Amino acid sequence: MTAYHNPVLLRQSVEGLNVRPDGIYVDLTFGSGQSSQAILQLLNPFGLLLAFDQDADAQANAPQDSRFTFISANFRHLKNYLQYHGVSRVDGILGDLGVSSHQFDVAERGFSTRFDGPLDMRMDRRKSLTAAHVLASYSIDELAGLFYRYGEVFNARRLAQMIVQAREHHPVATTSDLRELVMQCAPKNRENRYLAQVFQALRIEVNQEMEVLEEMLQQTIALLNPGGRLVIISYHSLEDRLVKQFMRSGNLQGTVEKDFYGNSQSPFRLVTRKAIVPDEAEMELNSRSRSAKLRICEKI
Repeated sequence: MTAYHNPVLLRQSVEGLNVRPDGIYVDLTFGSGQSSQAILQLLNPFGLLLAFDQDADAQANAPQDSRFTFISANFRHLKNYLQYHGVSRVDGILGDLGVSSHQFDVAERGFSTRFDGPLDMRMDRRKSLTAAHVLASYSIDELAGLFYRYGEVFNARRLAQMIVQAREHHPVATTSDLRELVMQCAPKNRENRYLAQVFQALRIEVNQEMEVLEEMLQQTIALLNPGGRLVIISYHSLEDRLVKQFMRSGNLQGTVEKDFYGNSQSPFRLVTRKAIVPDEAEMELNSRSRSAKLRICEKI
């Protein structure tokens, strides 16, 4: 088995699915397989679980279980792959968004600010766009836009200008190259936070994370059976805001449609009014959990 850390909010997310023993479920982010294993324990011989992961490393964790199907693909293609496997409706969908601890801990993946390695940041290494390519080819406007939009970097244009000037003399190809440039723009006593924001912005751009999330969410309405649950764990405000709006309204804009009598026309009922967050004990054991927010809704 490939070494992975424990998933965040495991018990709460699996409980949130309200698993029926003979139901059909989807794990959008297989990773270590621990969430999938917890779901399989609740299924009888007639239940079914399909799990997605675009990272080839994750497939090593797939259980040998007749009730389980591993799909090596991005969950933006959720509906198509389910149809390919003969599934048109499901009883629950679980997604633990973002980067796995395993990906952060492997230097050559380029996700972490802690290690020196190539600026890769691809969750799916079959794709061609890397963080190094973004830094080498995007214009000042494009770089500034992605740093501000996806990282909330306050001086995004200054950083973008510095990167474009630097790449004329030397490729910005490693995490150390980028760290050296970023530290020249970082506010005093907030260097690590600023560096993390820049890395997050690049990772989201390379993997099209916001577009992928939007595409997946929109497919869930048609895929979920009445009473089926959508359970999503997010790790930054952009994701959480989108998930919150979608679960409340059934659309990406967060606009709740109402009928003639003023009743909500949302296809979902909120199971959790507020996001569920880890307790102190979990945050102590797993630092990655500190920013996690779990939201649950049910198809009406």
